[in-house]
Amino acid sequence: MLLGLRTAIYPVSDLARAKAWYEQVAGTKPYFDEPFYVGFAVGGFELGLLPDATPGVTGPQPLWGVANATAAFERLLALGATALEPVTEVGEGIKVAAVKDPFGNRLGIIENPHFKASEVR
Repeated sequence: MLLGLRTAIYPVSDLARAKAWYEQVAGTKPYFDEPFYVGFAVGGFELGLLPDATPGVTGPQPLWGVANATAAFERLLALGATALEPVTEVGEGIKVAAVKDPFGNRLGIIENPHFKASEVR
């Protein structure tokens, strides 16, 4: 039985560059840093980097929570990401957007005023 999201893994071709970029995005250094995998603790979940893999924008599309979708989207673009989906309100105050990171992966964000961290298991 699924308990909930724990980890989203992003394939990268240049682990050192990806680690430096995601340190800026996550606002923290990785808690797990090995040549075969780098893991960042982000709000009780894990953002992982898998080296020597093929990036892409199709497949599973996790959304990382942000306080302000517009500000986060603009910051990602300033850090070198490319816009995939502009900030869009999808109803009930929920806003989503997506960028392509500098390594070729889709990175989705969501501003969801209804999200209850207390319900995360």
